[in-house]
Amino acid sequence: MKLYYFPGACSLAAHIVMREAGIEPQLIRVDLATHTTADGADFNTINPRGYVPVLELPSGEQLSESAAILQYLADVAPQAALAPASPGMERYRLQEWLSYCASELLKTIGPLFNPALHEGTRHGLVQRLTARLVWADAQLRHRDFVLGDRFSVADAYLFAVLGMLRIVGLKLADWPALAVHSARVASRPAVQAALRAEGLV
Repeated sequence: MKLYYFPGACSLAAHIVMREAGIEPQLIRVDLATHTTADGADFNTINPRGYVPVLELPSGEQLSESAAILQYLADVAPQAALAPASPGMERYRLQEWLSYCASELLKTIGPLFNPALHEGTRHGLVQRLTARLVWADAQLRHRDFVLGDRFSVADAYLFAVLGMLRIVGLKLADWPALAVHSARVASRPAVQAALRAEGLV
């Protein structure tokens, strides 16, 4: 499967999950400034929305949006146990966390990358993000992973999103349980392999 990615972006979650699932990714780097791929293609023809990740299946069909891609990968590799079975309350808890990562964390972090952002707007976004991180930190205070004692695709997504905090000037250490979680996820062999492949370690 082809994974269109940018180093350290939320596409890192899909990359990690592919390796956790034993799926060897065919990585295609995207230059998000020029919207071209490493092999010279116009990325806008692949994803007109202009952002990663995009997963291209062996059939040629493409799937976008991290929450959808992560659940798809978990479902095609059930032996890796990266998501609870569906239907069931645990699966809905997984979807709850995937949605939280996308809509409450990532979408608040995104605008902070804009160097022209008004300082007042930045301050408001940081306050909002801080409140969201305080909640997530509290949830992980007494558990190893998002859903309890077992790694899931939601942990990969949370790890990828939290990795962006330092880029926007926030310190993960300010949320101790999240910092411990990120360190725990980072120690996994599949995560180390993904980080090395993206040039992040």
